Amino acid sequence: MTMNALPATEVLIVADCWNAEADAEAVIFRAIEAAAAMVDADTGDAELAIMLTDDSGIRTLNQNWRGIDKATNVLSFPALQPPEGAHEPDDAPRMLGDIAIAYETTRREAAEEEKSFSNHLSHLAIHGFLHLVGYDHEKDGEAEAMEALEREILAQLGIADPYADQDRVI
Repeated sequence: MTMNALPATEVLIVADCWNAEADAEAVIFRAIEAAAAMVDADTGDAELAIMLTDDSGIRTLNQNWRGIDKATNVLSFPALQPPEGAHEPDDAPRMLGDIAIAYETTRREAAEEEKSFSNHLSHLAIHGFLHLVGYDHEKDGEAEAMEALEREILAQLGIADPYADQDRVI
């Protein structure tokens, strides 16, 4: 297991519905810390932002950035990295990117899948983080590798395999 420092993580609550989840930020920080510790990527000097939004907000993002006019549970927006050898100021943070998570979809999926909201939120934060550090699930081999890593990270947090009894939902 690779041990990396926790990236600077900012959680932005932009939808009032998230006020019902007093521990949402702590759940996210714990999930990101576990993921950062287990990925083969240097994340210690990096920053990321996680926006907690509602279905309307994530639907707008999904339409604007992916051309898909519907709400989803999580979206990741990896930051463009400077070209190899480009001069960067020594004090400039390295951006990993942004993650957006929709409350209503997350709440509904957790209920449908009979899992706790916190466990599902942890999974979505980890899933989004893995996208920021280069993992994807467009092809079967990529999906299997990403899901295996998600399972491993979630197990470290004491969370059961989210894929055990279902098809992919993310």
